[in-house]
Amino acid sequence: MKVTDKTIEVLLRSITYEADDVITLDLRPVATKVLPAFTAGAHIELQLRNGMARNYSLANPQHERHRYCVAIQKDATGRGGSRFIHEMQRAGDILRVSPPRNNFALIEAAECSVLIAGGIGITPIWCMVQRLVELGRPWKLFYAVRSRRRAAFLDEILTLDAALNVHLHFDDEREGAFINVDAVVQDSAPGSHFYCCGPLPMLAAFEAATVGLPAETVHVEYFVAKEPVAASGGFEVILARSGRSVFVPHHSTILDALVAAGIAVEHSCLEGVCGTCETKVLEGIPDHHDMVLSAQERASNRTMMICCSGCKTGRLVLDL
Repeated sequence: MKVTDKTIEVLLRSITYEADDVITLDLRPVATKVLPAFTAGAHIELQLRNGMARNYSLANPQHERHRYCVAIQKDATGRGGSRFIHEMQRAGDILRVSPPRNNFALIEAAECSVLIAGGIGITPIWCMVQRLVELGRPWKLFYAVRSRRRAAFLDEILTLDAALNVHLHFDDEREGAFINVDAVVQDSAPGSHFYCCGPLPMLAAFEAATVGLPAETVHVEYFVAKEPVAASGGFEVILARSGRSVFVPHHSTILDALVAAGIAVEHSCLEGVCGTCETKVLEGIPDHHDMVLSAQERASNRTMMICCSGCKTGRLVLDL
């Protein structure tokens, strides 16, 4: 949960069945008529009445200011947030959400946008498709799902120019074969920008397929961490603005140590996938474990995600 109160009160106006185990929440502002603006690929943190907080990508067109729409897949093996929403949340509930944040921004001027979605990873991708259609920019969508019944937004997607732009892959209609991400990348036009959101095996295939491309043309979003948090500890964190010093013990993250010391730090996912806890680094070498920063951003060591990343030096100075 965030420790600062920058959240917005919203009304859960409706819940729509989107696909098997997928629902869409339509969230409307309570105190105002408009919500903070967002861009395609953005997400919000949804704070639940049981104290949980979860991040979900926005699915509605970015020109809409009167609502936020998030699609949520029920995950029986998850930490319980999606299960609570599916089973306990009802239309008419009042919730709180964060302002939108975007770690997966669409490059609108690209010669062509190649969008690859796996399962519920369609959510930010669908937002991008709607934006590209609105702008009249070239795009192609490759959407892989286990079956048609599990494909969120399928009816809306099929209303677009499916013959040219939409390529659907249903595992159960292809004898269980997975989509060939490498072929998608290889067959795309030069100058294309590539986007991928989906399960870890798809993202691994995507990163392997795009390894030789310019980094600025490759965009990926994780909704679960692919590596464990750095919790080895054994170093000192200096907070430059407050002048405090906190020792991070073994088996602890930086965030754990700061919270235990009574220091208010904005945070959310605890896995390095949302970017909420991004903090400027003034001195020291971070041990990056997040899924937000690019390779170039990691190498610069200018910022880090303190919920999951550690330190390779004995001392780390942060702009806190």
